[in-house]
Amino acid sequence: MKIHPKDIRARRNRYLVSVILVLIAAAMSYAGYWWLYCRYWVVSHNAFVSGNLIPVEADATGIVTQVLAEESQYVNKGDLLVRLDEHRAQTALRQSEGELGQTVREIGTVFATRQQMCQKIIARSARLDRVRHDVIRLRQAIPNGSVSDQALQNAEDQMTVLEAEMREAEAEFKSIEAKVGGTSRIRHPDVETAKHKFVAAYLEFSRQQIRAPASGYVAKRKVQVGNRIQPGDPLMTIIPLDHLWVEANLRETELQRIRPGQQAEIIVDLYDDSYVFHGTVEGLVPGTGSVFALLPPDNATGNFIHIVQRVPVRIALREDEILKHPIRPGLSTVTSINVKDSERSLSASLVAASSPEYQTDIFVDELTKAESKAQEIIKNNVVSPGDALDTNCSGIKK
Repeated sequence: MKIHPKDIRARRNRYLVSVILVLIAAAMSYAGYWWLYCRYWVVSHNAFVSGNLIPVEADATGIVTQVLAEESQYVNKGDLLVRLDEHRAQTALRQSEGELGQTVREIGTVFATRQQMCQKIIARSARLDRVRHDVIRLRQAIPNGSVSDQALQNAEDQMTVLEAEMREAEAEFKSIEAKVGGTSRIRHPDVETAKHKFVAAYLEFSRQQIRAPASGYVAKRKVQVGNRIQPGDPLMTIIPLDHLWVEANLRETELQRIRPGQQAEIIVDLYDDSYVFHGTVEGLVPGTGSVFALLPPDNATGNFIHIVQRVPVRIALREDEILKHPIRPGLSTVTSINVKDSERSLSASLVAASSPEYQTDIFVDELTKAESKAQEIIKNNVVSPGDALDTNCSGIKK
């Protein structure tokens, strides 16, 4: 059966109209979807999971004798991670302990000498007063002829000698007073100096045992048994996996509507589309990535090419979701930020350094223990007890 050309054109026109109607419907559907939903979202594929990478570094010198933690192992705050050879540090500690005791005894000797000089001045002052009285009486008896001039001369010479000895003793007393005046046996500057040398040696000894500053998983272990380490040498890294966030690097043209407090949805490549993490924008890093680069660009040289910069945006993740679906720093994500709520200021920040890894108390008792041990050494070496100030000598004439 032959089809008339007009029927063919009519059928073709109906197909074209149908296709056009379908395309228009699809375009309108997409436009409606974009208007109602997509226009309120900023999506970034340049986003990664981040977290606190806590370095464990040496704070003392020594040879590693034992490593007690390995990569992927969970450690609690305060757990012993590395032990160093303690022999040298222990020897230095014992030496400083002896020096502290010796200093306390030497200062005690100075105080005893000061007291001795004080008593010597009192005794010479009494002898000088007696001779002065004798001179006065002899001078009164000279007119009567009851005493000779020689006796008076001898008494006056003796008084002159005693006055010279008195001045000598007072000078010696002042010399000693300059060393101990205004202080005590246990508060003397020399004792304080020796005490803090002991404290430093005690801290050096205690730091031979390296402990975890925070709870988390061990990564990047570099230390090996037999290594000789110095203060500042990196040993390993601890990563707390219960406090993570996402750093989404957004183009500068996308930041106009980004505000702290906005909600975000994160798809981690580890779980793909099977699970969606929920987060909250905490703040924007105050600078683009190029500013913090090792070699920042110098646009003033004239070789300028306009490149759209990216600004890291920090997005907090919910702890309960992280615990149920563990993730690791560095994982790639697809991050979508709902920008419908734009009430807060762009410069606001919701970040708070309140999680446990922002502080550590593993060193808090070291100084107290060192001070207590030093006071015990001082107490055991103070021969003459008491902490009173001996600043007056009644025999010195003002």
